[in-house]
Amino acid sequence: MSETERLLLKRPDNNDLNSLFEIYGDPRTNLSNPSGPLADLEKAAEVLHRWITHWDTNNFGMWAITTKENPDLVIGFGGLSLKNYGIAERLNLGYRFAVDAWGKGYATELALASLDYAFHQLHQPAVYAVVRPQNTTSIKVLEKTGMLLSGTLDDVPGQPQSLVYQINNPSLF
Repeated sequence: MSETERLLLKRPDNNDLNSLFEIYGDPRTNLSNPSGPLADLEKAAEVLHRWITHWDTNNFGMWAITTKENPDLVIGFGGLSLKNYGIAERLNLGYRFAVDAWGKGYATELALASLDYAFHQLHQPAVYAVVRPQNTTSIKVLEKTGMLLSGTLDDVPGQPQSLVYQINNPSLF
């Protein structure tokens, strides 16, 4: 388990299934997600299985996020994963929080912890993030962490291209 000033970050397990479905199945948390909310618990179980497999294979991945104040309530999921950006596999930063956790700086706190982990524990040269152009809240979070717009990605057919943000490991340059 990792922690930040206010958050506890743990490897997800099967006990997190209902929390994952509540957060990823909520239409409000999917306003910028072209795929929309998860339709059912079965789809949530598939996502959770992928995350657990990613952890088993890579020894890092998406965390289940709680506050230190209330460690039994999952308020979001986020962290690092390997993701295909077209033909290139990149270390991707991603997160999603329950609506009740919005506006409290948790996404920025999680993003900074993830970048620190990527650079100091995993010794990665760079971290990337993909964001839909209308998701101005997440764009502000990425920019607050020092990530810069580095390109676009045509990842949603028939939709405007996603924005690609990047930050390089400062200790390598």
